[in-house]
Amino acid sequence: MNKKKGFFIETFGCQMNDLDSRKISGLLVDQGMTPAVSMDEADIILLNTCAIRDKAIQKVYSRLGELKKRKAKNTGLFVGVIGCGAQLEGADFANKTGVVDLITGPQKISHIPRMLDRVLTERVPLIDIEDEPSPQPAEVENILRDSSFRAGVTIMEGCDQSCSFCIVPFTRGRAKHRAGERILAEVKKLAESGYIEILLLGQNVNSYQDPSPAGLSFAQLLRAVGEVPGIRRVRFTSPHPMYFTHDIIDAINQRPTLCNHVHLPLQSGSSAVLERMNREYTREIYLEKAIALRASPRRIALSTDIIVGFPGETEKDFAETLAMMDEIRFDSIFSFKYSARPRTAAAEFADTVDEAEKARRLRVLQEKQELLQEANHALYVGQVVEVLVESPARTRFALSGRTTDNRIVNFDGPNYLIGSLVSVKITQARANSLQGELVAASELELAAGS
Repeated sequence: MNKKKGFFIETFGCQMNDLDSRKISGLLVDQGMTPAVSMDEADIILLNTCAIRDKAIQKVYSRLGELKKRKAKNTGLFVGVIGCGAQLEGADFANKTGVVDLITGPQKISHIPRMLDRVLTERVPLIDIEDEPSPQPAEVENILRDSSFRAGVTIMEGCDQSCSFCIVPFTRGRAKHRAGERILAEVKKLAESGYIEILLLGQNVNSYQDPSPAGLSFAQLLRAVGEVPGIRRVRFTSPHPMYFTHDIIDAINQRPTLCNHVHLPLQSGSSAVLERMNREYTREIYLEKAIALRASPRRIALSTDIIVGFPGETEKDFAETLAMMDEIRFDSIFSFKYSARPRTAAAEFADTVDEAEKARRLRVLQEKQELLQEANHALYVGQVVEVLVESPARTRFALSGRTTDNRIVNFDGPNYLIGSLVSVKITQARANSLQGELVAASELELAAGS
């Protein structure tokens, strides 16, 4: 492989994809390659793709159209398509665009340097979307992270559920779990390097089963990560309601380092729709878990995913979802119109909901959620909250960060605070964020004494 070549990875999709891109970057740097600052400066361009909705696939085709023009001017440009979209589309990405040199799925991350070497040497396109036979996820030692204070850590990959709408079991394969000792070793190393927030990642993160003799449950792993010296915050995503136990809630309540926020996908508030989705729980089961979270001493914030317009969803079904929102009062939601995905059971369902009705339901749902979030956030005005400063703000404020319960807070302050935990007094609430003022140490002492 030509060690002087620069590479650029464009990432589409979820936090798992983002971490995968960081891993691939580390592997390529280990081979002597150099990350390019931008796509324009790269000799090798990799598109790490998403397949969760058709819109994500179309974005990739659009980008490949742009790269085809660039490659016509620079025949030495290497273009690879990797990730879930590559696993789904396979050779179509090459056949429909005439620009792709490498296509491989998310199970083949550790093989990408070897694949690149082969294609660059032999000048023959390569497609490898076979399932990876290894019983555990590949271990990547050098991850080229894009933050110096917050790090994602894979604990499992793949999924053994059979949700009728979801493409993930096909693109990511069967569930594979990392040994608990390897996870803890990675977290300890990150803590020693100055990282203070850890995000544990997996498709069904709370279905984690430690394959090592220790046999840690997910709740036990949470506690262990939360006890690593130097780690101040621990988050996880995404759990499945069926595996969400009281042990997890107890762990969050008993370990202050475990963030009091849970993202628990609902998908629908109708038991009839949930059954068609093959989600393996009912409206009542989810509500029971949500009530337990809300009743916890730390008042655990709850966010969720909701799909509208699933095949067969009636107006009554949709009304049950809206009612569920009123009952639970989610702190935030990710909401989508149903998008049929190939190789899923739901793609064959009749009784589809037309696009105009999907759009109407999505608008109604999002308008309701905006009102709920405004009311939830209004309760924070006047409070002093701990904020992990993440970046410059997108608003007129200088800085932006998150509370332990995952609320965005914008406030004025110097850039050197990025990566630090600070106290902020909330002065104003909006639907999607809070605004506040940085609290000086002297003010905190006065507040503590009053």
